[in-house]
Amino acid sequence: MNRKEWLSIPNVLSFIRILLIPVFAWSYLTAGDSHDYLFAAIVVVISGVTDFLDGTIARKFGMITELGKFLDPLADKLTQGSLFLCLAIRYPHIWVLLILWALKDGFMGVMGLILLRKKRTKLDGAKWYGKVCTAIIYLGVLLLLFFPNTFAPASYPAHMLILVCAGALLLSGVLYTIELIKMWIHNETVKREKRRKKEALKNEN
Repeated sequence: MNRKEWLSIPNVLSFIRILLIPVFAWSYLTAGDSHDYLFAAIVVVISGVTDFLDGTIARKFGMITELGKFLDPLADKLTQGSLFLCLAIRYPHIWVLLILWALKDGFMGVMGLILLRKKRTKLDGAKWYGKVCTAIIYLGVLLLLFFPNTFAPASYPAHMLILVCAGALLLSGVLYTIELIKMWIHNETVKREKRRKKEALKNEN
């Protein structure tokens, strides 16, 4: 891993996204009025833009690196976890999102490691439903931040918005689980087929 890889534009954007986490946490947790929440929302917008740009630039200009494959999802997970933790202080129902998110990402992480070690395979990037789920969560967070009075804690609009985000997380988790199971079954099928061919060839000889 060389200096050029560390300083590539997509990786620098991922680093920026990680550095924005404490900025958001500080601005949100110390917010006293709508202007403070607006600043926190702007930080989230900048984070979301860097998330979009790093992947786009990496693919378009052939700047995909092993470091980037690690940094991008790491920045995503740290950002989402921090958003949920901070918002949960003001919105108790956000704890539901945090638990669903932890279960989904925890399961995917464990299954990903098992598939990589035992089957020598892994998910090839985020699926469309994962991207849609992330977009819905970012939109939900921004609505809570831009309109703190409309989506006040314990209000009906806030409950409905959190419910939509929870549904997106749950659906994404189910679809990813199905995808991982399919990958496991496919690899088992390929393994059995190779064994069958090998035995058939051995019998012929």
